[in-house]
Amino acid sequence: MNLDREFKNWLVSLRHDLHQHPEVALKEERTTRQILAHLKQLGIEAHGLSGMTGVVGLIKGGQEGPTLAIRADIDALPVQEMNQVPYKSTHPGFMHACGHDVHTAVLLGLARLVMDSGLAQRMRGNLKLIFQPAEETGVGARMMVERGVLENPAVDRIIAAHVAGDLPTGHMGVNFGQSHASNDLFRLNIKGKGTHGARPHQGNDPVVAGAYLVNALQSVVARRVDPLEAAVISVCRFHAGEALNVIPETAELAGTMRAMTTAVQKELNEQLQRMVRGISETFNVECDLKVEEVFPPCMNDPQVVEFMEQCAGTVVGLDKVHHSPPVTGSEDFAFFTQLVPGAIVRLGCGDGHGEPALHSPRFDVDDEVLFTGVRVFYEAVNRYLG
Repeated sequence: MNLDREFKNWLVSLRHDLHQHPEVALKEERTTRQILAHLKQLGIEAHGLSGMTGVVGLIKGGQEGPTLAIRADIDALPVQEMNQVPYKSTHPGFMHACGHDVHTAVLLGLARLVMDSGLAQRMRGNLKLIFQPAEETGVGARMMVERGVLENPAVDRIIAAHVAGDLPTGHMGVNFGQSHASNDLFRLNIKGKGTHGARPHQGNDPVVAGAYLVNALQSVVARRVDPLEAAVISVCRFHAGEALNVIPETAELAGTMRAMTTAVQKELNEQLQRMVRGISETFNVECDLKVEEVFPPCMNDPQVVEFMEQCAGTVVGLDKVHHSPPVTGSEDFAFFTQLVPGAIVRLGCGDGHGEPALHSPRFDVDDEVLFTGVRVFYEAVNRYLG
């Protein structure tokens, strides 16, 4: 599918407009309005969702058949943009630093192309367009699932794409099996007995208890997880005390656990709880542990990955489609793939060196990535429903 100059100019302008108006999780009000307006202008059935931002569009084919869903995340980050470009963020302190402006523009571009090319009338089945808010906070996909986004009509297959700065523009990456890690956040409050720093024996030191836990947790990945599996436990915050001669009464630790499978995710949780019970007993302190599962592991369906590899190969050439390793970052697309066969692929968007990185205040993309994304998705729709 060749894209004419007018379409390309429109698509770039659309992405630049989205980039100029970033909105963070569940506050994507303007973005939601813009998406609805574009879809309705194209004559596509579209609606928002109760109690949240985001949009669902539905293109019904001329004949009965399966339903393919394509998801684009729409939220930005609380990052102050440092790029000096004409389309720089106009919202101080907020920026599309993860490429969700690209994802949104690509899906809107696909919608237009499907309608303009006549593919909509030829389709055997339905194309569902899911514009999802709040990916960065891990709640958007779950909220959409709870509101029935995968039903009416029931989705048979779901796909998505994410920009990847470590791949050159015009290249793509696919993951067979795991694509992203789980993310469990933990918060631990340790209550001991405060005392003078010169008389530690008169108290129960929560700092020593916490320090012991930080060190002990490093043995979990080394000794409780299969060396062929990937896992991470990182304590990212440790707060305790104020005065330099007072052992405090409390200490707070917090961090993240990452795993590629639900089995390892469960093992990390169990080991953390066991170690917390141990330091409570050993150091005579009270421990209050809270663990929040933000993201499950994201698993790509092998058949859907193979399908997307073929689609990408047709568009960019198989020599430019790479088998990418899984990443320890997280992706709430996992809430969709828990329920429906699906896959998320990677869209090369720069020089291939990965700098500036995602979430950087200087992150930007080569606009050519828009055209690759639209063409690959169009190929997927045409193959699956055409």
